[in-house]
Amino acid sequence: MSDTQWTVRAVALADESAWRDLYRGYRRFYEMPDDEGALDVVWGWLHDDGHEVSGYVMVDQRGTVGGLAHVRPYARPLSASTGLYLDDLFVDPGLRGGGLGRSLLQFLSVYAAEQGFDVVSWMTAEDNATARGLYDSVATTGPWLTYDMDVQPPD
Repeated sequence: MSDTQWTVRAVALADESAWRDLYRGYRRFYEMPDDEGALDVVWGWLHDDGHEVSGYVMVDQRGTVGGLAHVRPYARPLSASTGLYLDDLFVDPGLRGGGLGRSLLQFLSVYAAEQGFDVVSWMTAEDNATARGLYDSVATTGPWLTYDMDVQPPD
């Protein structure tokens, strides 16, 4: 793989099969059930210019898709600024350790600066030691805890 050239670009319609394979792997990693309907929704978002989520893929010179990232801008009222939120980052398990994840993160840092965003933020599972090794080498953990509250329909 050392002579393979990888680049990051926006996800294209022609990437659908490879993207689906990677996104299924990402969902399985987080123990989410297989759900083609969910993949259909996210794929639709990635190709809807009016939706906030954008997708990027890492591709080699042959067109092989080796990784993906899904991002969206988010308002930061306290600092009166906008950040870039990284929802999903996944590299094909067979290609890990070759710098693809780091390259995706570096791309997102440059992209964020070009767009006028002041930070790239994301979260990961506390026990995701492999990814945290990479994340700890390029970013710092923030002082904030993340909470999830179930939505309760009105009576």
